[in-house]
Amino acid sequence: MKQRWGLILVVAIVSFLSGGYLLRRVQNRTALGGSELLETVMQYMNKYYVDSLPTDSVYALAAAGVVKQLHDPYSSLEIDEDYRALNEITTGNYGGLGLQIDVRQGWITVVAPLPQTPAERAGIEAGDQIQEVNGKSTQGISQDKAVKTLRGDVGTKVELKVHRAGTSQQIAFTVVREKIHSRSTQPGTLLDPMIGYVALTTISDSSATELRSEIDSLLKRGMKGLILDLRGNPGGLLTQGVRVSDLFLDPGRKIVETRGRMAEMTHLYTDQTAQVWPTLPVVVLVNEYTASAAEIVAGALQDNDRAAVVGTATFGKGLVQTLWGFGDGKGLKLTTGRWFTPSGRTIQRIVKGGEEQIDVAVAEAHRNGSKWLDSLPSFKSANGRVVKGGGGIVPDRVVRADTLTAGERAFVKGIGANVSVFRDAVVAEALDLKEKHAVTSADFQVTEAMRQSVLSRMKSKNVSFTAEQVAGGAHWLDQQVSYEIERYVFNRAAELRRRTSDDSQVRAALNLLHNGDTPATLMARVNGGPSIQ
Repeated sequence: MKQRWGLILVVAIVSFLSGGYLLRRVQNRTALGGSELLETVMQYMNKYYVDSLPTDSVYALAAAGVVKQLHDPYSSLEIDEDYRALNEITTGNYGGLGLQIDVRQGWITVVAPLPQTPAERAGIEAGDQIQEVNGKSTQGISQDKAVKTLRGDVGTKVELKVHRAGTSQQIAFTVVREKIHSRSTQPGTLLDPMIGYVALTTISDSSATELRSEIDSLLKRGMKGLILDLRGNPGGLLTQGVRVSDLFLDPGRKIVETRGRMAEMTHLYTDQTAQVWPTLPVVVLVNEYTASAAEIVAGALQDNDRAAVVGTATFGKGLVQTLWGFGDGKGLKLTTGRWFTPSGRTIQRIVKGGEEQIDVAVAEAHRNGSKWLDSLPSFKSANGRVVKGGGGIVPDRVVRADTLTAGERAFVKGIGANVSVFRDAVVAEALDLKEKHAVTSADFQVTEAMRQSVLSRMKSKNVSFTAEQVAGGAHWLDQQVSYEIERYVFNRAAELRRRTSDDSQVRAALNLLHNGDTPATLMARVNGGPSIQ
C-alpha cells in the first residue's frame, strides 16, 4: 500500500513540475498512419487549438519540423528572411547603397564604398562615421542591425548624416538604393612584381566570370604566377565550383562526381572548354574553413596536377544540397548526394564533438606530423602523384597559420572581453592619423607614439596592461595597428599587402612560385606527395 501511494506521489510531482494537466478525453479508435496521421493532426490543431492559428504558418512549421527530424545540419526549410538571405549569398545581389561597414566606437564606420555604387557616386569615403539614417541615430547599433538598416528595396531613398575626420559639421547625403552585387572575387593585387593574389570568398553565380576578369587584369600588369586564396570560403553553388575549375583545366578532365539515390542526382562533371591560362603556375591556399564548393575547386585542381595546394586540411563537407524554391518566400534545402574528387576521394570529415571541434582536429594533425599523414588513405592524381583522403582536402604542403607567442597570448588575454574597446582604439588612432596627414607612405612603420596612443585610448575606457604584457604583445599590437592604418589612410589593397607579408601560408606559396615558373616545374616541387612544414 505504501509503495502504491509512493508511486502516485511521484507521478503527481512529475505532472506538476511539467505544468500539470486537465484532460478532456475523446477516444478515437481509428488507426492512423503515414500522410493521414499528419493531415488529421493538422486538422485537429486548426479546428480545436485554444488560440487561432494561420493555416499556412501551421503547415510551414510542420514541414520545417519534418526536415529538422532528419538531424542533418545541412537540410532545412528556409522561410522568408532566411530564404532571402540564402538567395543573397548564392546570387550576391541585394538592395542597398554599396558599402563595406564595421561598427566602431559605437557608430557605423565605412570600411570602403564599393566601386560603381550609389555610395561611391555620392562621395562617401572610407572612415566616415554614419551617425544618422533617416533621422534616427545609429549610436550603439549592432553590426547585424546596421546591415539591415542600410539595405532595403531598390529605388528607396536613404538620408544619411556622416561625421568625417577633419570636419566639424555633419555631412548630409541623400542616396537611392540600387541593386548591389556583392562580389565573391575580391580585387586582385600583385604581392611582388611577378606574383598575383586573388581571394575567392564565396562560390556564387558570378564567381567564374569575376575570377577570370581579375586574373586577366593581373596578367596585363605583369603577373607570372598566381596565388588563389580559398581560405575561409564556405562554398556555394556546385555549378559555379565546376565553372571555376573549368577555367584551369583541359577539356575532358574530371572535375567532380556526385552520387545520390535518384538518377538525376548522380552525375560526372568534366571540363568543357580549353583552359584559359595554360602557362600560369597556380598555388591554392586552403584552411579548415574552406568548405563545400570551394573544396571541389581545390580537389579538382590538385587531382589534375594543375595547382599546388598549401595550408591546412579543409573542412570536409562532401555532401551536396539541392535547393527547391517554392515561389512564395520558401525553399527546401535538402542533402541529395555525396561528391567525390577526380581521384575518387570522398572528403566528408567526421569530427568527434561536432564541427566546432574542427580546429582541435587540425591542431592534433600538426602535433602528430608525418604520423598523421601516414595514417590517411592514399590516392593517385592524374599524373600519379600521391594525394591524401580521409577528411577534407589535404594540402600538398601542410603549413599551419601563424600562432601567437606566449607574450602575445598574455596580451590578448589582457584584452579579454574588451575586444570592441581594443578595436575602437585602433580604428580611432588610424582615423586620427588620417585627419592629421601624419602617415604619407604605405611602407610606414608603427612608432612607439602610435602604440602608446592606442594604449592610452584603451586606458581611458578602463582597460590597461602591465609593462610585461605590453612588451610581450608589442609585435602583435603593431601588426593590428598597421593593418587599420593601411585600410583607412590608404586603401584595402594596401592593407592586403601588409597582411599577406605577415602570413606564413602566403609566404610558403610565394616560395613555391618563385622556384616554379611554369605549371610543370611548380608541380615537380610537390611531386613527392604531401609534406608538413
